[in-house]
Amino acid sequence: MSAPQVLLISCYELGHQPLELAWPLAALRQAGLEASAFDLAVQPFDPRAARSAKLVAIATPMQTALRLGVQAAARVRAANREAHICFFGLYAWLNQDYLLAHGADSVIGGEAEAPLVSLARAVLAGGVEDELPGVTTARAPGAPYLQRPILPVPYRAPLAALEAYTRYVSDEAPRLVGYVEATKGCQHLCRHCPIVPVYNGRLFVIPVETVLADIRQQVAAGAGHIVFGDADFLNGPAHALRITRALHADYPRVTFDFTAKVEHILQYRQHWREFAALGCTFMTTAVESLSDRALEHLDKGHTGADVATALDILDQAGIAVQGTLVAFTPWTTLDDYLAVVDFIQARGLQENFRPVQMSVRLLVPPHSALAEAPDAGNWLGELEPANFSYRWRHPDPRMDQLHAAVTALVSQAEARGEPAPATHARIRALAYAVAGRAAPDIDPTPAPRSVPRLTEDWFCCAEPTRGQVELIQL
Repeated sequence: MSAPQVLLISCYELGHQPLELAWPLAALRQAGLEASAFDLAVQPFDPRAARSAKLVAIATPMQTALRLGVQAAARVRAANREAHICFFGLYAWLNQDYLLAHGADSVIGGEAEAPLVSLARAVLAGGVEDELPGVTTARAPGAPYLQRPILPVPYRAPLAALEAYTRYVSDEAPRLVGYVEATKGCQHLCRHCPIVPVYNGRLFVIPVETVLADIRQQVAAGAGHIVFGDADFLNGPAHALRITRALHADYPRVTFDFTAKVEHILQYRQHWREFAALGCTFMTTAVESLSDRALEHLDKGHTGADVATALDILDQAGIAVQGTLVAFTPWTTLDDYLAVVDFIQARGLQENFRPVQMSVRLLVPPHSALAEAPDAGNWLGELEPANFSYRWRHPDPRMDQLHAAVTALVSQAEARGEPAPATHARIRALAYAVAGRAAPDIDPTPAPRSVPRLTEDWFCCAEPTRGQVELIQL
């Protein structure tokens, strides 16, 4: 049997089995097109698959994946000069100009499955002669493909087993993790979010039956915990409840987590006890900052005071939080940073805000709404296409110095396996030293013995640190 002539490559999807491959694989299979796939986060590059492919499509849902994807494309081209190389995903469309000028034959943004099927048919038939909806080439510029998707159940058989990916850890034995999405896109317009330039507030709901079928196949493969990877699971609270109620009815011992905005924690406070009863052990929320000024610039929809209220609501429901931060922005002062380290210390949140979050620096990719902000001229530098982002400097040089020092500290701590509380203590001491002040004594609220979480701590809306990229080099 000859090798498939369509090859899909994933480089990194936050430690989970790549849904960005499973859905295109299902769509191609439904269309009668055979494809192979591998995930460079857990598998070696396969030059034989690259040599036999006429179409190679590389998934780039985040910046780290894009950086590694460019390297993968170079290896594909070295093995196969004739292959049509396509990049698809959020960061592919945002960086289409660079990609098309540096080896890519096409780029797809938005809902990639239907355009990929059309592209595969064209390439296998002899080449892309006509404009294809959703497919951007050097001679045919295109917009993101935002027609409502009709998606089959993701096809996961060609992918690496769940054992190769992140684990769910709590007081119990670690569990394998499944990953699904109940919606695509997002109805919110947070200015720093890479989803906004592509979807511009559009939200697509995946049918309950499709989501549950994907859950079932992953539980059958050993998953004991399910991640709902939606940009915000509570964009559709009724939809979320239908799915989690059905999940719990079918698998009472399977736990789950999801992501939701701080404002949704407050808005839907009546649902949190039920989510806990259904098996939600933790949720992720984009706190980003405690500075109202920074939050306003990011258009996050909450205030610093709202964060404390949201944490109280979740605590009362018995659901832990894993918070994300954009600790360094042009509007975050040194006093703002000190307020965050003191907040974490006072509330005993060292396990809830992983130390890497304290090193996160704002990423401004091409097409970002932040590049059009009224004050952008005060802080935004030139676009660096090869770095897939705009350069920017903080008006207070101490903040850039602190960022470099915290990044190095966190990288060293991760390499040593240092406990999160110890790393947080060193970050706090470092921040106060930069400020030239003594850190005040704060008696923390007793922290729980352990906080449920995944073993993968990185998030996608920020610049990857050097250590993160090095850990997953090809």
